[in-house]
Amino acid sequence: METQGSLHASNGAVPHSQINGSGAAANKLSRRDFPKEFVFGTASSAYQIEGAAKEDGRGPSGKLSGGVNRKGIKYYNDLIDELLANGIEPYVTLFHWDLPQALEDEYGGFLSARVVPDFCEYAELCFWEFGDRVKYWITLNEPYTYSVGGYVMGTTPPGRGASSSEHVTGSFPSSQCIHNKQQQSGNGDPGTEPYLATHYQLLAHAAAVQLYKQKFQRAQGGKIGITLVSKWMEPLDESNKRDVKASLRALDFFFGWFMEPITTGDYPQSMKEYVGSRLPRFTKVQSQMLRGSFDFLGLNYYTANYVSDGLTSDNGLLSYNTDPRVTYATERNGIPIGPPSASDWLYIYPQGIYKLLGHVKKAYNDPLIYITENGVDETNDGKLTLSEARNDMTRLKYHQDHLFFLKKAIDEGVNVKGYFIWSLLDNFEWNDGYTVRFGIIHVNYNNEFERYPKASAIWLMNFLANGYLKISDKRRITKNTDYDSPKKMKK
Repeated sequence: METQGSLHASNGAVPHSQINGSGAAANKLSRRDFPKEFVFGTASSAYQIEGAAKEDGRGPSGKLSGGVNRKGIKYYNDLIDELLANGIEPYVTLFHWDLPQALEDEYGGFLSARVVPDFCEYAELCFWEFGDRVKYWITLNEPYTYSVGGYVMGTTPPGRGASSSEHVTGSFPSSQCIHNKQQQSGNGDPGTEPYLATHYQLLAHAAAVQLYKQKFQRAQGGKIGITLVSKWMEPLDESNKRDVKASLRALDFFFGWFMEPITTGDYPQSMKEYVGSRLPRFTKVQSQMLRGSFDFLGLNYYTANYVSDGLTSDNGLLSYNTDPRVTYATERNGIPIGPPSASDWLYIYPQGIYKLLGHVKKAYNDPLIYITENGVDETNDGKLTLSEARNDMTRLKYHQDHLFFLKKAIDEGVNVKGYFIWSLLDNFEWNDGYTVRFGIIHVNYNNEFERYPKASAIWLMNFLANGYLKISDKRRITKNTDYDSPKKMKK
């Protein structure tokens, strides 16, 4: 079985000094404004950048009993060694939605308890083969997206969802890879399956963490966690107590669904009340295994929603999307919550990262946090020149503003130790394909995947070098510089 996952790379070799507390404006932040031990990096995902889905022995087994693909092991050994040789610390994710098809076919994947021991076998192989060098492990990436996209909307693997559009009436929080347009998959039950998929993802996570701590952690000296995604949920009417409660309930269904079990061993009380018997229960042993099953929390943040109490209609049909009994919006009195991006779900709301971090600190015992994804996209416009395509001022400002609010949260005591940009490269964005670009590195899909740094990458380089690069909104990257040569960035 091949070792697949997303990988975050951080460069700890950049010189830096302690936080200076100067309160610098967002466009004047530098590396020295963050603690010395703070990690900066970029993120990528194997399925989205590697390709070669049928090469080098990738096969249908999905189990150790079917044999180990030594070419796959060698590929990741070489990658890890090359990263470390260049002063880059790998943060490796075990599961970024690419479940072996054989397991989906055999027993329904994460709808079955049988996935837990199979996932543990896979995790143990990775710990054994790579744990001498990998010191940061992430079990799952965004289990919310996998459960809702895969078992409610049918927009991501395994593509299950409602058999008719009535099952998903009402407004709901779309996210990266989850859009408001449901796929007519003709199978699935959005009132039960997402809860089952989450249940077994959580148990697989906890079992893998237990395995690592019992057999590998002491000898290898690494840490293990999980990456969750959340929007910030802003009450539509802050003076309306029902909207305020609804926003907290929305956070429970989006984030607490996963964070509460790994913190306390059980699901949020609001979900128990609103979902009822359709919400699976943990045994005492499972609850104990889940409680505290992370050394750190990876947190992905992109955007925010307005939330109000109540739902327009559910037609009497049960679905995860209508269970919270809230309505999501991106506007208040006709004014968007923030500037739009290329994706209809992503409005730029940088203060949301500050508010979300404060909520996590207060509600979940002040965990150690790494921001494992944060980014914004632009449309893949083939009419742009290379210089125009690399002039990503919206992205540059997006990261400056989010880092400003991240620093504010750190200054107020939130235990954040790292920030990873999504993404390193323009890549295959799941059901969006190549229509949008999230990378700080421009990839020319039409010419052997030549790679060129965008303005945001050059800003990040200067930022990490302890200086700051203030770039006007009118600035254009000129051609014929060292950075224009594709040889600098090609494989």
